[in-house]
This record gives sequence, C-alpha cells and structure tokens, in this order.
Amino acid sequence: MDRGLALRRAAQTDAGFLGDMLVEAANWRAGGARPRHEVLTFSEHRRYLAGWKRAADDGLIALDDDVPVGAAWYRLLPHDDPGFGFIGVAVPELIVGVNPLWRARGVGRSLLRGIVRLAGAQGHARISLSVERDNVARNLYRAEGFTVVAQNGSRQTMARGTS
Repeated sequence: MDRGLALRRAAQTDAGFLGDMLVEAANWRAGGARPRHEVLTFSEHRRYLAGWKRAADDGLIALDDDVPVGAAWYRLLPHDDPGFGFIGVAVPELIVGVNPLWRARGVGRSLLRGIVRLAGAQGHARISLSVERDNVARNLYRAEGFTVVAQNGSRQTMARGTS
C-alpha cells in the first residue's frame, strides 16, 4: 500500500463519493461501464445509498494525501428489501469500491480489513457481501476469511465473522 494512504470514518457528507464508489463496484468489468445515473437510480443499487447515513450505517474512506480513492461501507437491510448479499436483518451488507487507478495496490484489502474490524466494534458478529463468480475481488474476499454461503446464478453471497 502507498505511504500516503489513510482510512477515516465515512460521514454523511461522503454520500456523493460513496455513489461514485458504488458505480465503480457495479462496473467492475473492463468495458462494461454503465452510466453513473443508471447505476444510482437502479432500485437494486439505490438501496445501498438511499438516506445515507442512517443510524446503523457505517463505513470507511481510503485517502491518498486527503484525496478519496476508495470506500467500504455497510448497512442493515430489511427482509422485504434485501440486497444482493442479504443473509439476515441483523447482518450488515458490505459494499466496496475502489477508484480503478488504485486497484491492485492494497486499497481494497485495507478497506476490507478495516470495515470488518469496525463492524465487530459496532457489535456485528457477521458481515456479508455479494460478488459475481468471475470477479477477481472474490480472491481477496476468500483470502480475508469470507466464505460462500449462498449462490444465485453467477452471483455468490459471502460472509465472515468479525472477531
């Protein structure tokens, strides 16, 4: 990881940047970019940001010399509006997005480790996420202790404990 990289807690004012990182997470495939407005208005994605920052929401922003380069955040979703990686109402669902210029430089791993620690400190015993089977980030999630708990087509739900 670069020397200037730092993590800080996400604030309500970070909603715009989290939107940018949600677009990056949704557009992980090279050449498969969907426009920002399309990603952010799609109901399947909107649930990850609508009303940010609710009481149970939390997250981290990765900074390079005070410039945001990535984010990881989680939220609890209701049973009647589950996310892609939903495994239960008491298990926060994680979203990770990294600026493409900063991928493969340790930003995602640093964010992932930090958000797992933060979730544990906030009293969450588990955390979940969703990833497509051909996304290389799956290797990072596995290396950091996430295991597949459900599969739906090309999408896998992974979870891990926070202790």
